[in-house]
Amino acid sequence: MDHWILEIMSSYGYLGLALLIMAENLFPPIPSEIILTFGGFMTTYTRMHIPGTVLSATVGSVGGALILYQAGRFLSPDRLDTLLSGRLGRILHLKKADIQKAADWFDSRGNYTVFFCRFIPIVRSLISIPAGMADMALGRFLWMTVAGSFLWNLVLICAGAAAGSSWQKAVEYFGSYTQAAKIVLGVGVLVGGVVLVRRYIGGRRRKSRRGL
Repeated sequence: MDHWILEIMSSYGYLGLALLIMAENLFPPIPSEIILTFGGFMTTYTRMHIPGTVLSATVGSVGGALILYQAGRFLSPDRLDTLLSGRLGRILHLKKADIQKAADWFDSRGNYTVFFCRFIPIVRSLISIPAGMADMALGRFLWMTVAGSFLWNLVLICAGAAAGSSWQKAVEYFGSYTQAAKIVLGVGVLVGGVVLVRRYIGGRRRKSRRGL
């Protein structure tokens, strides 16, 4: 994967960078740390410069985020309510009130959530979906996405430029950060799964008692 990423950026410059970052937002396994740090390195020996590189990366970030935001808008709380009123809702023990609470929470704290999640690998892409589901105002979503993406891109691109030909060392550093974040996310998913299983078992037991 790394080879073709470098080939695209070397061949298409700013455009290649923007398209790769957009793809990274849609497919989180694509490593943004390689794209951005190599982009920073390219400013040391090509006509690309740091402001243009940061701008291109931010445009790509926002483009990908908007696609996921619109996907979230399509999967609205009303559509989820329809899904949860059937078998899926009974399995997960979720009701419309649960969805509404989540939407209300995101509406009141979504600004900060979208901003800070732009610094967390994988989550920075996925956070756009609940933002759309909660019908977060497009203007607020764009502002927080642009701000968070700009800072993240700026840090990695400047790191790549500062490292120069040793840009891969910067990749290793940010790769360690990404791995740590994945571990934390994995633990979170595991805990969430345990909670859902316990809710499911508890619901089954309550139904059994009522049947008696």
